[in-house]
Amino acid sequence: MKKTSLKVSALALLVLAASCGNPGSNGQLVGDQTRMSYKAPYPIGMMYVPSGSFKMGASDEDIRGRNDATVHTVQMVGFYMDATEISNQEYRQFTNWVRDSIANTILGNFKDNPDGTQRVDYKRINWRDPELQDQLASMYIPAEQSGWGRKEMDASKLRYTYTTFDIASAVQHRYESREKFVRRYDLPIYPDTTVWMRQFNYAFNEPIAMQYFWFIGFNRYPVVGVNWHQATAFCNWRTNIWVAERDKARLYTESRFRLPTEQEWEWAARGGRNQSPFPWGGPYIINKKGCYLANFKPLRGNYAADGGLYTVPVDKYAANDYGLKNMSGNVSEWTSSPYFGGSYNQMADINPSITYNSRENDPLYMKRKVVRGGSWRDVQYYLQVSTRDYEFEDTSKAYIGFRCVYQEVNPALSNRRPSR
Repeated sequence: MKKTSLKVSALALLVLAASCGNPGSNGQLVGDQTRMSYKAPYPIGMMYVPSGSFKMGASDEDIRGRNDATVHTVQMVGFYMDATEISNQEYRQFTNWVRDSIANTILGNFKDNPDGTQRVDYKRINWRDPELQDQLASMYIPAEQSGWGRKEMDASKLRYTYTTFDIASAVQHRYESREKFVRRYDLPIYPDTTVWMRQFNYAFNEPIAMQYFWFIGFNRYPVVGVNWHQATAFCNWRTNIWVAERDKARLYTESRFRLPTEQEWEWAARGGRNQSPFPWGGPYIINKKGCYLANFKPLRGNYAADGGLYTVPVDKYAANDYGLKNMSGNVSEWTSSPYFGGSYNQMADINPSITYNSRENDPLYMKRKVVRGGSWRDVQYYLQVSTRDYEFEDTSKAYIGFRCVYQEVNPALSNRRPSR
C-alpha cells in the first residue's frame, strides 16, 4: 500500500511539472510558449525598401569599356535604408559618445557586470566645467601647441574599440577554433577634415576645412573625410546603442546596422524603376522646368549650375519612389562590397553579395571597396545607378560619405510603412 501511494505521488509530480512547462498544452504539441510576442521595429530616419527582383547591371553604354556590370536578374530581400546620407550632425553623435566614454574611463566611472567584470558607466560630460577640464587635461592640445592661443580637443585621442565575429569565415572553416574568427578593431573615428585641402591643389579651401564638420551651419550636410573602416565602426556603434535600449525594454534585436552591399544599394537606388539609368528614371538629368535633378558636375565644370558648388544638405533634391534622397550625386557612398571586375559573374541570384575573408593575411583580402552614386565632383555618367567605382578602404575623400541599412529578417512580420 505504501509503495502504491509513492508511485501515485511521483506520477502526480511528473504531470504537474509537465503542465508547468507547457501550460494549456493538455499533452499536445503546441510549440515553445516561453517566448515573447514579436513585432519588428521601425528605425527612425529609414525608409523601407521592399523585397523584389530586378535586372542588375548596366542600363546604358559602358563608355569606360570595363565590362564590370553585366546584366543579371536578381531577387532581393526587403530592408530598411537611411532616407538620406549620414549627416555631420548624426556622425557627431558618434564622436561625442566616444569622447564622453573616454572621459568617463579617465574619471573612473564604472559599473559592475553580473559576471563580476566592470564596464564604463556612460554619462554625458559637461566639458565647460573647469574642474573636469583639469582632470581631463590629457584629452586636450595645450594652448601653446594649438596654434590658436587656446587649448582644444585632441581629435587623435578619439578612438573606438570594438569586436566582431567573422561568421562567413567561420562557416568556411567550421572545424577551427572560434577564437580565430574574432576580429578586434581599434581606430580613430574623427573625420579627416584636411581632405578639403589635400585633394585640391592651388585652391583656398582652408575655411571649409576648418568649419565643415563641427559648425552648426553644416549640420545637415553629408559627413565626408570618413574612410570605409570608420563608416563600418559607425554602424557597429549605432547597433550597440540600439541593442542597449531594446534590452532595457526587454525586446529582441533581430538585426544590425551595416553598410549596404552594392546589390542592395542598386536595388534601393532604382526605386522600382527597372533598367532606368537614374533614380528618377531618365534618360535626362534636367526636369521640364530646366532644373537639375542632382548635385554633380554639369556643363563641363559649371558646379554652381545645379545649385551647389560642392556638397548640399542631405535632404535636398527630390526622393526616388522608395523615399530615398541623393542616391545619385552629392557624395558617393561606401558599400560593404569589395571591388573586382568579374564579381557579377560569380554572385548568387537571390540576395547576392560578393565578400572575401576579412583576415588581412588572406590573399583574397580586397582593400578596394565599391562606391556608388557619383558625387558633386563627378560627371553625369557616374550618377547612373548601375555605374560601379571603387576606392581603397583606408582612404578618405571630400566626396565620399555613406548611409546604413537594417536588414529585415522576416518580411512577413515587418512593421514596415509605405515608402512614400
